[in-house]
Amino acid sequence: MNLPADAVTALETFEAAAGWEQRARLLMQWGERLPALSDVQMCETNRVHGCESQVWLVGELRDSHWQFSANSDARLIRGLVALLLARVNGLSAIELQQVDLPQWFNQLGLGRQLSQSRSNGLNAVLQRMRELAQ
Repeated sequence: MNLPADAVTALETFEAAAGWEQRARLLMQWGERLPALSDVQMCETNRVHGCESQVWLVGELRDSHWQFSANSDARLIRGLVALLLARVNGLSAIELQQVDLPQWFNQLGLGRQLSQSRSNGLNAVLQRMRELAQ
């Protein structure tokens, strides 16, 4: 499967990182680059359930490819969500169904840092994306 350009950038950036501390800094930087959602978008309807932190997700279909925006009240989660968006933005609904979340974070060298609850939360975000794309 072809990776979106942002995903390729993420992979190259994280592969070049020397160790966990540098990856953690990169993770925070990716989170800080997430565009803010409006107050209207940060409503209960757009909140992803199944996350310990608050995560809001909106998606729209543009030329049969999905574009998602998201935000979180937790810095680390914002970074992880930003990397998930890098992986999925621009995909079709069918491609979205084929995204392997654990594999993606392992490729980034972040797999071991995903606690069970964070992993469950990210899976909930991906699941919500897939529901929106149905």
